Amino acid sequence: MGFPILSVMIALPLVAALACLFAGAKGARWIALVATLVNLGLGILLWHCYEIGGAQWQFTENVALFGRFAWALGIDGIALLLIVLSVFLMPICIAASWEAIEKRVPEYMAAFLLMETLMIGVFAAQDLFLFYIFFEAGLIPMYLIIGIWGGADRIYASYKFFLYTLLGSVLMLIAMLWMVNEAGTTFIPALMAYDFPPQAQTWLFLAFFASFAVKMPMWPVHTWLPDAHVQAPTAGSVILAGVLLKMGGYGFIRFSLPMFPVASAELMWLVMGLSMIAVVVTSLIALVQEDMKKLIAYSSVAHMAFVTIGLFAFNRQGIEGALMVMLGHGLVSGALFLCVGVIYDRMHTREIARYGGLSNNMPKYAMLFLLFTMASVGLPGTGNFVGEFLSLVGAYEISSWVAFVATTGVILGAAYMLYLYARIAYGSARTPEAAAMPDLTPRELALLVPLALATLWMGVYPESFLAPMRNDVGAVLARLAPAAPDSDAKVAIGHSKPAAAHPEAHH
Repeated sequence: MGFPILSVMIALPLVAALACLFAGAKGARWIALVATLVNLGLGILLWHCYEIGGAQWQFTENVALFGRFAWALGIDGIALLLIVLSVFLMPICIAASWEAIEKRVPEYMAAFLLMETLMIGVFAAQDLFLFYIFFEAGLIPMYLIIGIWGGADRIYASYKFFLYTLLGSVLMLIAMLWMVNEAGTTFIPALMAYDFPPQAQTWLFLAFFASFAVKMPMWPVHTWLPDAHVQAPTAGSVILAGVLLKMGGYGFIRFSLPMFPVASAELMWLVMGLSMIAVVVTSLIALVQEDMKKLIAYSSVAHMAFVTIGLFAFNRQGIEGALMVMLGHGLVSGALFLCVGVIYDRMHTREIARYGGLSNNMPKYAMLFLLFTMASVGLPGTGNFVGEFLSLVGAYEISSWVAFVATTGVILGAAYMLYLYARIAYGSARTPEAAAMPDLTPRELALLVPLALATLWMGVYPESFLAPMRNDVGAVLARLAPAAPDSDAKVAIGHSKPAAAHPEAHH
């Protein structure tokens, strides 16, 4: 079309954020809502105009700025889906904060709009340093949202969040400088096709891994996440779980796998090992939580381990499954945090023990909460089922042990989510306040129903999400093919070549 749609989508929230700062509380709310809805419209237009099976990079813009640095934007199918997820969740976050946030409203709305600009920038950037600026700057608004509008221990949580994520990224910056010096370009598509020396790849992989593993977050660098979630306001938790965690997975598929295929194959057992521990350990921790937000936060770590298991399975099912888990988890965990926010706004406590019997006086709430609980568990017909099933199939092709351990995560997930639901929605109310709580308001229904429909759409017709990413997953697999672990890595995980590769073994 010749219309710089990506630049407009990045600039629009930024302009609106500045406008919010000069408006009153009421004005700021409306400016933020209108700006995010316009961006959602542009996101839908982007999806509609994206040509499936067309060029790998579409909607490209490239303006040389200075030296090697350029304003280079462009998206493939993977980035498209993550941008659409981001612009879909943003108006929901603004509406969720409509009544809950009463102090410093203009600054709060501006922080969210700035976050939207930076999130879209991360997924659209095609220049290495442009990506780094967006990736790191995203910390700032989230740090402020937790630190200013968070709970009682917000200062501790915001510092921990900031320091953890910043330390990993310093190593990534050093690796980026070396890569640009070696390859002579900052253009990401060119770097994805460049063959770095195998001995250097290991160090580069580990430097990027330090940043993406914290962002995901992977076990054992996940401890900042429960603190951040518990202290963040509801909308902060939604965007943190919905989009910010996905930046780690996006980093793996955009940088680690295509740029360092040899190192990815050599260190695959490291990633698989950490992911297997994460699935089991964080699920068990979630099972004993008394705070609703903490329980959902630990479940996020367990779900994101499915992403790393799928990505490092080095096959199509695994990688497509990992991307579907990212999208499904973005919708469902965001919805679960909204569900917690709804009852927190009424009773101002997140203790599971204070609730009970909500299906009696809040039937609409109980029904939607049940849908999201089932989606989190991976019930067929919801988006998470498609992603987790494909990830497990991909893992099984590599090693039946990895698949076995990952599957225990699904079983434990059912245990802690259904246990949570039973204690909140069933039985009799444990306190008079819980028994007197009113059902969902029209505004709250408007927040949760779109998420419910999107979750079901993903589960019933996943092809609409798989089709845009198919060619791009193929491009990543083509890069991995020469280095893909055949027998050695599989032996390292404790599994010989799969039987399907030896038809004569059956005779």
